[in-house]
Amino acid sequence: MTYDFILLGGGAAGLNLALALVRSPLREKSILIVEREAKDRNDRTWCFWTDVPSPFDGIARRVWPRLAFASDSFSRTWELHPFRYVMLRGLDFYDYARGELAKHNVTFLRGDGEVEDGEERATVRAGGQIHQAEWVFDSRIRPQDVTPRPPYNYLKQHFLGWEVETGRPLFDPETVTLFDLRTPQRGGVTFFYTLPFTPTRALVEYTLFSAELLPLEEYESALRAHLDELGAGEYRLLETERGVIPMTDQPFPRRLGRRILAIGTRGGRVKPSTGYAFARIQRDSERIVASLVRRGHPFDLPHDSIRHRLHDAVMLEILAQEPALGRSILSAIFAKNPIQRVLKFLDDRSAWWEDLPIMTAHAPGPFLRAIRRRFLNRR
Repeated sequence: MTYDFILLGGGAAGLNLALALVRSPLREKSILIVEREAKDRNDRTWCFWTDVPSPFDGIARRVWPRLAFASDSFSRTWELHPFRYVMLRGLDFYDYARGELAKHNVTFLRGDGEVEDGEERATVRAGGQIHQAEWVFDSRIRPQDVTPRPPYNYLKQHFLGWEVETGRPLFDPETVTLFDLRTPQRGGVTFFYTLPFTPTRALVEYTLFSAELLPLEEYESALRAHLDELGAGEYRLLETERGVIPMTDQPFPRRLGRRILAIGTRGGRVKPSTGYAFARIQRDSERIVASLVRRGHPFDLPHDSIRHRLHDAVMLEILAQEPALGRSILSAIFAKNPIQRVLKFLDDRSAWWEDLPIMTAHAPGPFLRAIRRRFLNRR
């Protein structure tokens, strides 16, 4: 059982890479995708902002032209142009990807693979069979990959979301609320995130950036209280969504062997200070394919920007050591900068001169303390 490429993991990273491969000069190559889950239900939601056409525009659940921010000290709604905020349902993405890949030499296998590196090929044992490929791409995150080790910080973005339908118009279907920080801060940045579909239907998430998870009933209690404050009255619960995203400035090795490359979360494609990953995974997939076409191997990838890695490390240091400051820092950044500049900064696409007004929006004390703790004291 020999393939050109084996992808371990059939989620966002594996399917994005497979789609990039079949849309490239490598489209005739054989691909095996090994995934332990059926991926036959809507198990998650991905969102991203973009100012260019996306290959997934046709399956987007919703696209918003406006974005809102709210805290005790500052509230505002912006027109995002030329950006737009896009939402994909997990099941829609899985179905779309499987449909596109079925037109090519792509095989799916249910199971969990064990991979062994080799000189000419890597070997994967999965489904009671032995498979080999010239290149293996592994997106499966393991507990040891995010085991805390100094001096790096380890937080979690954890959330519970309810898709609700209310009996009265409550939401602006043209505006996504990225941060609503008008809620008690529970050991870290705590906020509500709202994706409205109609005036009476929205996905509302209670989200925290902190080290410890909460009991389920505390997320549920917070969501009930928030909907009451909004004046929802009677509402119907349609779907729930719960997740935990690792947030760490720990570097993740990309090359796992002579024939193995880490992708997705395991390859460090989650933005450390925000938890966003989908757009970063898309760009990474295109770069991997470009390396394969140009160099004959997948390892000729650009290094992450040192400047943006520094920004992430400093912000995580503040969130980990002085979490009460998170709300005021976010409020200052959004209050004193155009939203387009903020989105470019959060997406690691900003130039250094665009970073300056963002990094100086808040008093410098917390940032200087974070730099001293993180880089000078090497605690």
